[in-house]
Amino acid sequence: MKFRQIYIKNKKYKNVLVLSFFFLNYVLFFLSLEKCYEGEDICCTKKEWMKKKIFEESLSIIISIVLFKLMFLKIISKFHFIHFSIVFLSYYLYSHDIKFEDHGLYNIKFYFIILIPNLILLFVFKYFLSIKKKKIIYILGMLFIYILINYINTNIYDCKDWEKGLNNTFIDNNAQENGCLIKTPKSCAYKLGKYFLDNYKLSSKDCYKQALNSREKLLKYSKSPYIHKDTYHFGFPIVNKEEKLFKLNNFYYLSRYVSSHLIDMNNSTLLKSLNDSIPEISIDFTKNKIGEIKVNLNFNKTLSDERKKLENLTNPYSQNILIVYIDSVSRANSIRQLKKTLKFIEKFMLYKGNNNPNFPSENFHSFQFFKYHAHECYTPGNYPRLFYGKKVNSLKKKYITTYLKRNGYITAYSSDSCFYDFVRSLYNFTSIDIFDHHYAICNPNFKYIKKEVNCFHGKFYLEHVFEYMEQFWRKYNNNRKFSLLLTNLAHEGGLEILKYMDNTILEYLNKLFKDNLLKDTSIFLLSDHGVGLPSIYYLMDFYQYEKRLPMFFLIVNDRINKTYESQYKYLYQNQQSFITAYDIYNTMIHLIYGDKYDTNITNGIKSINGESLLNKINSKIRSPKLYRDMAKHICV
Repeated sequence: MKFRQIYIKNKKYKNVLVLSFFFLNYVLFFLSLEKCYEGEDICCTKKEWMKKKIFEESLSIIISIVLFKLMFLKIISKFHFIHFSIVFLSYYLYSHDIKFEDHGLYNIKFYFIILIPNLILLFVFKYFLSIKKKKIIYILGMLFIYILINYINTNIYDCKDWEKGLNNTFIDNNAQENGCLIKTPKSCAYKLGKYFLDNYKLSSKDCYKQALNSREKLLKYSKSPYIHKDTYHFGFPIVNKEEKLFKLNNFYYLSRYVSSHLIDMNNSTLLKSLNDSIPEISIDFTKNKIGEIKVNLNFNKTLSDERKKLENLTNPYSQNILIVYIDSVSRANSIRQLKKTLKFIEKFMLYKGNNNPNFPSENFHSFQFFKYHAHECYTPGNYPRLFYGKKVNSLKKKYITTYLKRNGYITAYSSDSCFYDFVRSLYNFTSIDIFDHHYAICNPNFKYIKKEVNCFHGKFYLEHVFEYMEQFWRKYNNNRKFSLLLTNLAHEGGLEILKYMDNTILEYLNKLFKDNLLKDTSIFLLSDHGVGLPSIYYLMDFYQYEKRLPMFFLIVNDRINKTYESQYKYLYQNQQSFITAYDIYNTMIHLIYGDKYDTNITNGIKSINGESLLNKINSKIRSPKLYRDMAKHICV
């Protein structure tokens, strides 16, 4: 009380004190925006960065306690408290280089998990307890919450299934020759998310009733000269025809381009002038206010004939390659959430050389890779290694599409995010690097797709993306094909949205298999890193393990298994080998070049830091600089 009396007598210093606290919190906020990596330094393992983060967050909590106390003593007003709450919210949203518009509501929930118990306790203290009891009850209350959370983490949710794979298999931690024995986390509290981190379940609307964009908004915000007030059918411009687009070093360049180049699909004169650039994607408001996405991939016969002529140059192990790339999915979380899709893959599981009795007419065989390690905990650090075979700061190699086109493959890219891909402008794209067909969902009303909204004009985002790729697969059925389907919907901290993608992926694969469109095809179901966003799980050990161990499953075609028995043998062995994105890149190159993979033809094309999974991988002799430092927190 003496402190309060002294303070009241010195009111002129009140605002100085409060503003000082706010200023310090703002400093923390801007510090959190600082890049936490340079070159090969990695956010999630850099000790100096982690120490600074722990200090910042600890100091932020101390500030919050002080401000709560000041408000309780009526030294600061409710207005100041609200101001503080906004600052505190901003700090948690932007910590670790995470932006609200990119990653949804999960950090907000994390903030409220901290805020609400404190508000409840303050309310109880102020109106129901005597002064003497308040401190004791507050301490006991916070201690109870801490003990309860710790008990849940360490006792209720164990990790007994964490090492489990498909077909009743497990991580092999007995074979020393694999060069990496995987530690098992002590606590696996991911089940907590089923109750309060399932953001899609809590906030989504019926996709078939939801209008994300109205026609009026498109007319209002679009700067396109090709539409007018009577336009009801809006076409998205073809973007892979504009090479200059991929030279722009700005994340939102594609969205702005789409917004300023929307096309009136009912203008026959305009469409005729576009020739081979007629929009493949459009939004039609003719029949309803929600708007219907229409997909009509343009088959290019000239391109098809030109690539056919190149097919005689090589005899690939796989005529077609299909990649389903789900950003930010750990191996363990794929087992938990993609139950139907992985059940489908499990049917093709190979039993030590015997054909799968469930599919006697097919000779596809699937493999799972338990020790696939991410190089870094963010996609721009892994994506180049997957498709260039190089890391970011030494990237001089051509994109993999270059080698595909040389060998007669037609290429396609389909994504639910409005950008070209993760390496667009930074690595000197040329017309050869650009995919032959390209589709990215672009919402002209927003700079970037909000991850908490998973519907787009009457359908789940993924349905549009898969529909485009399915058309590509059907229309170029007689050509060699390479398709990369990339989704960012799983890029969230709650670990729950992945299960809503399960049916869509399974339905797509079933269609292609049923119609015999996947003959002579290799299928990659993979991610680049495990969960990589801060959430309530961030300080739990299973989270730290999983962000380093992404998902990777491979279904190979019959030609490998019938003709190349040694390659099958190595694939089987490598399921328990320590592998990285370099090895996946080399595997794709091996599939493209076949027997010529180990000849001079592929010198300079293969990654020197990896090996094809169709060859024997000796994990023990791998460079400590490239591999051991990366895996030191996971391998023993």
